[in-house]
Amino acid sequence: MKEQEIERLTNLKKYEENLYSEGNNLICGVDEAGRGPLAGPVAVGAVVMKKDSMLEWINDSKKVTEKRREILYDRIIEDSLAWSVRLISEKDIDELNILNATKKGVTLAIKDIIEQLKTKPDIIILDALREIDTFNIPYQSIIKGDANCYSISCASILAKVTRDRLMKEYDEKYPEYGFAKHKGYGTKMHIDAIKQYGPTEIHRKTFIENFV
Repeated sequence: MKEQEIERLTNLKKYEENLYSEGNNLICGVDEAGRGPLAGPVAVGAVVMKKDSMLEWINDSKKVTEKRREILYDRIIEDSLAWSVRLISEKDIDELNILNATKKGVTLAIKDIIEQLKTKPDIIILDALREIDTFNIPYQSIIKGDANCYSISCASILAKVTRDRLMKEYDEKYPEYGFAKHKGYGTKMHIDAIKQYGPTEIHRKTFIENFV
């Protein structure tokens, strides 16, 4: 690993290193992918990385190429003590709203982490979410955490890769909509397809009211 990359990762891990120095050994990073799209689920990733983990390329998932995200997905899992990705459906999003659907995903993912560890993490760090059910575990909500905290970056990659893979599967089922390209986001291509063909069962009805 190049010296410049080691320096970048060292800076990315500063937040966690401070938490370790305060006696937190099990740090759970949490992040989501897919809050904004018109179709498909929202994915929530949670992960407790090994203390000495320092994987090359780790960054906010939006800043990592698709090819590298796919490689990192497996490396993150191998370098973790526990991990989970929960998908909350478009139906839940319509019923609960996207914020509460995301919070539901966070709760379920943290529950998975607790079951895998057979204990609670010492602290949860997540990207800009508040007022969540963390099973009485202390948590810190960090603005732009996916770009500034190693564990949250790892969680964001797990969430995005999981969701992107699913949207590619939906692309095979609904080839007219181009899900493999835009992943359900509101591109012109996607909106034009909705207007031409109508919504599918994976579209978020509350998100497409202006187009249908």
